[in-house]
Amino acid sequence: VQLQASGGGLVQAGGSLRLSCVVSGSIYSINGMGWYRQAPGKQRELVARVTSGGTTNYADSVKGRFIISRDNAKNTVYLLMNSLKPEDTAVYYCNAVIRGVGSPIRNYWGQGTQVTVSS
Repeated sequence: VQLQASGGGLVQAGGSLRLSCVVSGSIYSINGMGWYRQAPGKQRELVARVTSGGTTNYADSVKGRFIISRDNAKNTVYLLMNSLKPEDTAVYYCNAVIRGVGSPIRNYWGQGTQVTVSS
């Protein structure tokens, strides 16, 4: 099982970016999916998560600006980031709780994608 994130880049403050993360491999089921971020010198923090049923939760710092969604048919989770601020600059990691075929449920991480917001 692998998670492949994409969509990061450099954007001016106030701009938008959409991150994508595709899950591939021998998958039996995918439970929660989410995005975390880690800025230099800081701990990794939750940005947003979405359950298999579509329930979402967000960090207070991104509520009203970011939208998480998932396409279960494509095994993909998205993060639409609007009204970006310089403090959103970080490496963004996708995460998913997955039961692989013939393996137990475990937590998987993508490789991270850099988001840089210039002021």
